[in-house]
Amino acid sequence: MVLFAGQGDARRSMSLLWRAEASAEPRPTRGPKPALSVDAIVDAGIAVADADGMAALSMRAVGESLGRTAMALYTYVPSKSELVDLMYDRALAELPTDYDLTPGWRAAVTSWAEDTWEFYLRHPWVLQVSQARPVLGPNEYRSLETLVRLLYATELHSAVLRRIVGALFHFVRGAARTVTESRLAAAMTGVTDEEWWQSRSTVLGEVVPDFPHRFPLLVRLETEGASPDADGSVPYMEREAKTTFEVGLAVLLDGIETTVRKNR
Repeated sequence: MVLFAGQGDARRSMSLLWRAEASAEPRPTRGPKPALSVDAIVDAGIAVADADGMAALSMRAVGESLGRTAMALYTYVPSKSELVDLMYDRALAELPTDYDLTPGWRAAVTSWAEDTWEFYLRHPWVLQVSQARPVLGPNEYRSLETLVRLLYATELHSAVLRRIVGALFHFVRGAARTVTESRLAAAMTGVTDEEWWQSRSTVLGEVVPDFPHRFPLLVRLETEGASPDADGSVPYMEREAKTTFEVGLAVLLDGIETTVRKNR
């Protein structure tokens, strides 16, 4: 399930994201203060998506969680499209923005990547919001500004850093998506990663008895490159994805360091 940002009215959506005083919140001139607010609706939407996934998100579901009807929400948030934009940007506010560059840019970027990885695992629905069309909200820009600040410490040219920023974001999102999809697969099918792999590998060995001869390098890679056995508290695919994340990040940072040395 992929959702594209910016599907609602552009002016209304951007005003809500940046909280333009004239349009972000209805402000009645008389009567009691409204019990609802944009912030309350967005927080409720995030709670629904965190608990039940993006497929469960609807204006009705959010309204019910607040003890209101869907119609009561439309005064504050015009549609689900604007709500998704607001939820995405609000969630990004959790990400740290202050990293110490004293130990060097590499340590700071590593911390950024680890924090971003954990963020995606806390809010897997965020990964369903496509990056093809950004939300263009303040927290999205703030998170981008944070990484750019860390990478400018390398003193690389902006043209190079622009691509490095993209590579890092794509890498972290992709690595986290493997974990979130693995969790979703187990929840939806009732079959764990270990059970799935065991059943398929057993059958594969029976139907393709010459597999080691046909794919010797893959067998070698699996045999020599397998992660050490764990206690089983973390599912197989999650262990593999975390190891891949750590190794892949180190390789990316090694590449950035090489680029830095070449440009000195």
